[in-house]
Amino acid sequence: MKRYFIDSNVVIYANDRNAGEKQARAIEVIQRCMRAKNGVLSIQVFQEYANIALTKLMQDASVVLRQLKLLDVFKIITPSPAMVRRGVEIRNSYRISFWDASIVAAAEIAECDYILSEDLNTGQYYAGVKVTDPFAPGFDPAELGK
Repeated sequence: MKRYFIDSNVVIYANDRNAGEKQARAIEVIQRCMRAKNGVLSIQVFQEYANIALTKLMQDASVVLRQLKLLDVFKIITPSPAMVRRGVEIRNSYRISFWDASIVAAAEIAECDYILSEDLNTGQYYAGVKVTDPFAPGFDPAELGK
């Protein structure tokens, strides 16, 4: 079974009532990965979601805490010194931001096949993990369950 790393933007859109179609797509992506038990998140994703939800989305802390608890069903990658070093290597190799490289490093460590994100180049492989934009035309969320 394929494994999917879910980037922060997907989690944020799923919780943004003003995101329209992106919210619906993000919720579908998360639900399909939950059902298939093939989704992966990192602590960085938890932190980025919590920060945006509390500040930009102006969500109450109780809502954010409830959402974070729901995300606990995913495999969660925790940072380590080796992962930070790998993020630096990926940053230098691909000339992407350190934070994007940290996402790639987490996905690589989790042995993911794909990173679901709109923030990186769709179709590109980073450290052996392919980026797919779940909001792009033609993306079929049904593929996540296979």
